[in-house]
Amino acid sequence: MAAAAVRWLRSAEAAPAAHVEALPRPELRCVGEDERAPVDSAEFRRVLGNFATGVTVITAPAADGGGSPAGFACQSFSSLSLDPPLVAFMVGRTSTTWPRIARAGVFCVNVLDESQDELCRAFAVSGADKFAGVAHEPAPVSGAPRLAGALAWVDCTVHAVHTGGDHLIVVGRVDALGTGEAPDGGGGPLLFHRGRFARLGPAR
Repeated sequence: MAAAAVRWLRSAEAAPAAHVEALPRPELRCVGEDERAPVDSAEFRRVLGNFATGVTVITAPAADGGGSPAGFACQSFSSLSLDPPLVAFMVGRTSTTWPRIARAGVFCVNVLDESQDELCRAFAVSGADKFAGVAHEPAPVSGAPRLAGALAWVDCTVHAVHTGGDHLIVVGRVDALGTGEAPDGGGGPLLFHRGRFARLGPAR
């Protein structure tokens, strides 16, 4: 992971590119113990829950050729850049799965179909064998598990990692991608809204 970020930084310094003016760094300070946090965490979660997101499972191959593959359910995924092709996802800094993905240095984003809510729940559980009984095959470049029935998959190399409060912002360079066949005649995306799974309604 770190090596990938360093390689990119070195190549960026060597390659001619348009100059981008950096914005001034804002002044930051910690909230004192005697101060109220600017936003209540429960209210933050309630309000932001009104923003519907898609649902993905991020997977990685077993590092160093041993052990089992890694994976976790993730709703904070987004496309980031077209040139170069980059995507991003956010993961909690206390995640026990992230270090395994970081060691692998690669990952595959599986965009879940509307029928795959149980699969999502399985990958949201910590400490279990998440791949037990789950059909998958290696993604073409990374070898990370590509889950059967996913609407789409994006095969990536870890490009950069940034801190963002209690989360990490992971940027991936896209090496390959494609769409899959939805099971059971599905085809719509699995959504997450107000703390529960949702599906697209009929088009108006």
